[in-house]
Amino acid sequence: MPSVLPDGEPMPEDGALPRRALDGSGQRPLGFYLHVPYCATRCGYCDFNTYTASELRGSGGALASRDNYADTVAEEIRLARKVLGDDPRPVETVFVGGGTPTLLPAADLGRMLAAIRDEFGLADGAEVTTEANPESVDPRYLEELRAAGFNRVSFGMQSARQHVLKVLDRTHTPGRPEACVAEARAAGFEHVNLDLIYGTPGESDDDWRASLDAVVGAGPDHVSAYALIVEEGTQLARRIRRGEVPMTDDDVHADRYLIAEETLSGAGFSWYEVSNWATTEAGRCRHNELYWRGADWWGAGPGAHSHVGGVRWWNVKHPGAYAQALSEGRSPGAGREVLADEDRRVERILLELRLVDGCPLSLLKPAGAAAAARALADGLLQPGPYEAGRAVLTLRGRLLADAVVRDLVD
Repeated sequence: MPSVLPDGEPMPEDGALPRRALDGSGQRPLGFYLHVPYCATRCGYCDFNTYTASELRGSGGALASRDNYADTVAEEIRLARKVLGDDPRPVETVFVGGGTPTLLPAADLGRMLAAIRDEFGLADGAEVTTEANPESVDPRYLEELRAAGFNRVSFGMQSARQHVLKVLDRTHTPGRPEACVAEARAAGFEHVNLDLIYGTPGESDDDWRASLDAVVGAGPDHVSAYALIVEEGTQLARRIRRGEVPMTDDDVHADRYLIAEETLSGAGFSWYEVSNWATTEAGRCRHNELYWRGADWWGAGPGAHSHVGGVRWWNVKHPGAYAQALSEGRSPGAGREVLADEDRRVERILLELRLVDGCPLSLLKPAGAAAAARALADGLLQPGPYEAGRAVLTLRGRLLADAVVRDLVD
């Protein structure tokens, strides 16, 4: 089942935000996330808010259909314009995720982007990304996306090995993601990402090296590599519980991460976030940086999360309920929370410590500052940045990032 929404206070029907949320907005970048919740099949490891056709059948009727989904999202974009009022900021980044956005016609993705352009305008050089399943695009589709204004595409590769893809219930053919990179380049995309997952049950070090070699050979300018997290309620979790496949341990994850760092850095990639590498600064995912640095973004679509000026809210999950709310002139927001200053301090440490330039030591309380000094002595933080007032992880620190963060937020 899709993941559970957090608790929070009710969202006003008109979506209005507290006045403080817009204070100083001119100094913060604004982005849009557009969620497309449809998938052809459900991957065994996925707990995202996504739905297959069979899961939607008889649930939500025409309102849940993907046929008119672009129009529904455009309606929320118009709501965003009303809520943000005369906010003059153009949109710096757009990211269409899912689900599988490329199950929709390219023209539909273009119409959603056009709604943002019409209501807010796009900043010069705006980054406009869509995720794509390798089997749901072809050269013509990519050309249509590029013509609509998309300039970055992210393909879900996960692995180059068929038996690993099978465990993950991924349906694409090995080699297809690499071909997609070439097709995207030919279509004029400036930036291309490949997503990888390591630590899948049954994956060997050689399998992982083969995946990394395939990525490097394909020539993207960005790679994301994430350790597999087995979420409760997923098909993969049930298979592990039944003993059908083994669980990968943390030591294996650490070894795979070191292999990734060695391979990618040797091929000209540099890490800029613990799980992300790019060949140049221009190749970094600016939309994700917007999240990590606490900027403003509006998330449109079922279950999408938003953040503006310390106010975070989330939409109802089901596509039918989402469309119903908008058709009745109501915000699709299910709840919200207004972050206290302490919450925002902690979140800054949690997110910024994972970045290549780290977080300011000035964010730390005395206990956290003492923990940072110990982390420095233990080789988990870099000495140079520490002397300059920043906590920046070493390679070993990146392996233990979660533990370092837990200590520093005290």
